[in-house]
Amino acid sequence: MTAAPGPAHARVDVWVWATRLAKTRSLAAKAARAGHITINGERAKPATAVSAGDRLTVRIGEVRREVEVKAIITKRVGAPIAVTCYIDHTPPPVRDSTPPMPRRDRGAGRPTKRERRQLDSFLGRDLDDPRH
Repeated sequence: MTAAPGPAHARVDVWVWATRLAKTRSLAAKAARAGHITINGERAKPATAVSAGDRLTVRIGEVRREVEVKAIITKRVGAPIAVTCYIDHTPPPVRDSTPPMPRRDRGAGRPTKRERRQLDSFLGRDLDDPRH
């Protein structure tokens, strides 16, 4: 099921809200006023027109999305239909390369001297340093 053909252009805040990139229209408008929405590299105001083929960068909160407009809609639709209105060019998130902190099982008691030494070497602590 695809979105029905609609108007040639729409307000950017309405389109971002209708495609579910923003939870509310006021949140989309606030992001546009703050400069967190760009159309083809240019800052967009809430009433800036968006049309098919435009590339949008939308940052709402900590989430940054890069999308290309495929279809224009002005009414909020369900998520399966909304994803057909844009092509997502968002790069995958960068994974943190630091290994997770080792965890002890609950009830395992205090670490032994050997385990403390292993933990200190893992954390890069200098054993001769009096601060440790």
